[in-house]
Amino acid sequence: MKKQKDYYSEVNKKKNTKAKSLLSKIFGQKALVILLLLLQVALYVAIIGEYYMPLSMISSVFSIFLIIFIVNRNYNPAFKIAWILVIVTIPVFGCLIFLLSRVQITRKFFNHIIIEKFEETRPFLKQSDITLDELKKDSKYASNIATYVHKYAGYPIHMGTTTEYFSIGELFFADLKQELSKAEHFIFMEFFIVDRGSMWREILDILIDKVKHGVDVRLIYDGMGAQTILPFNYAKKLNRLGIKCRIFNPFVPMLSSIQNNRDHRKIVVIDGHTAYTGGVNIADEYINQKVRFGHWKDTAIKLHGEAVVNFTMMFFNMWNYTNNSNEDNYSDYFPHKYHAESFTDDGYVMPYGDIPIDDEHVGKNVYIDIISKAKDYVYIMTPYLILDSETLTAIEIAAKSGVKIKLILPGIPDKWYVYVIAQSFYKQLLDMGVEIYEYSKGFVHAKSFVSDDIVATVGTINLDFRSLYLHFEDAVFMYKTKSVMDVKFDFKQTLKECTKVDYDYISKIPFGRKLAGVLLKILSPML
Repeated sequence: MKKQKDYYSEVNKKKNTKAKSLLSKIFGQKALVILLLLLQVALYVAIIGEYYMPLSMISSVFSIFLIIFIVNRNYNPAFKIAWILVIVTIPVFGCLIFLLSRVQITRKFFNHIIIEKFEETRPFLKQSDITLDELKKDSKYASNIATYVHKYAGYPIHMGTTTEYFSIGELFFADLKQELSKAEHFIFMEFFIVDRGSMWREILDILIDKVKHGVDVRLIYDGMGAQTILPFNYAKKLNRLGIKCRIFNPFVPMLSSIQNNRDHRKIVVIDGHTAYTGGVNIADEYINQKVRFGHWKDTAIKLHGEAVVNFTMMFFNMWNYTNNSNEDNYSDYFPHKYHAESFTDDGYVMPYGDIPIDDEHVGKNVYIDIISKAKDYVYIMTPYLILDSETLTAIEIAAKSGVKIKLILPGIPDKWYVYVIAQSFYKQLLDMGVEIYEYSKGFVHAKSFVSDDIVATVGTINLDFRSLYLHFEDAVFMYKTKSVMDVKFDFKQTLKECTKVDYDYISKIPFGRKLAGVLLKILSPML
């Protein structure tokens, strides 16, 4: 009888749990956001429906002037085509959507504050003339990239820095825990995604312990990246634990274009002399403790030395924006503040950030420069492949000039629509002589370039419009560091677990998927 009662008790508990789960989905944060957005869309539809005829006449005339305006703006051609198509196809909604995305007081305010905070740290990122002169003697090519990035993004290139490359998220995580445990003064963390799981629990335990010992711990996570996985008051909970936590651009259920500008960076800075970046977020799938799309292939890079200051200032840019503040003395966070000894040299290292509001697409231009200046090869790992005309042209010229270009992409995608767009480029790339491989074991989330055994980048920047035009991103450019060859070795090892894409492969792609790719490619700048 007791066993029977226990059984029914357990059944009732499961029913209650399911009921609570259903209620949380219905009345939860995500459902509320969707409902509010739908109400706004319904309101716009109702207004347009009420006054459709006069609005249609006005928009038909206005759309002509709007198209002329778009054609003459300094937009990427793909953006122009996408917007013109939308405006011509649905003029009333197209004109409205374009105006909503471009003419907003909130956007101007957002841009102004971001630029202001970035300018505050520029004086602390001076380029060493000695370093640049030494680099010029070795490579005019590398010094030109360094000059461009410093002038237009504000980040100098450094010597006195060692690098360590991690070919998988598990290795990064193990090393990160060790370094976090050594922290004595401050820990700065900035991530697109923070998800509660075993990875975050282990990190959180270390951070709580460090706070108890007087370490200044600060965390920024993105409002969109955490929208569906963290409670809306999670930042307050962390602050009560002593972890200073801020949310970048919290997601607000309003139709606003600034919601497109996400903080896609992954940065850790420890005591000013050690830093990490790469593709790895704080979630269990990134270290293969949770299976989502087969085996998760990701990478990261660790810096120790002078170049870490770039990441420190990068973090402060976002922290000052989210916290509406500025530091009294940035030099208190410099590499030598808590590391009196000189740092070891390991080639030239330049961490850099890219922001979406200055019309200078640094991440894309560094990629194009690497492709254009390559003499022998360029190897690329990326989870997404949505190429604009400039990048595609650079790849075409390089490949047709005899440069070996190889791409590794996911075999199991996380987003079907991005996958079909990527596949729509396959034949064109094969015709150019580019070699394409898909990771048979699962999903590639790594973002890395390596070229000619001398240059490599590792960071957060994907080969798609969101990364190259809309997100806040970061990466590390390396010239003649030991990690350059580690990136190359990892690429070649990963090739062994890939399927090569050829014309026969393309012929077997279902017609429906090919059609979806061709159609979605037109709208890819908006996806």
